[in-house]
Amino acid sequence: MSEFITVAKVEEIPPGTGKTVDVNGVWIALFNVDGSFVAVDNTCPHAGGPIGEGSLSGDIVTCPWHGWQFNIRTGQRDGNPNFTIACCPVRVQDDHVQIALPPEFK
Repeated sequence: MSEFITVAKVEEIPPGTGKTVDVNGVWIALFNVDGSFVAVDNTCPHAGGPIGEGSLSGDIVTCPWHGWQFNIRTGQRDGNPNFTIACCPVRVQDDHVQIALPPEFK
């Protein structure tokens, strides 16, 4: 089981927003979707764009570089599930948001 690392406080990421965080040297995009926290790899598979700087609409984030869209709960590209971004386990302990890196990041 991966170790959970505290990366933010709940109040730092209001609903409908995101933040890029460093988890043991790996950049992860962390989003608050209506009070539920979701984390994915920050790197877009198209051209390496910063997913965490993208716009969020519901469960869909749009990469700011070329407009590729991904479902942040599944990691699949909207319209083409052959392209994905890795999803990370997230939990909230007290007022701290914690992320565990999946095996593909180790």
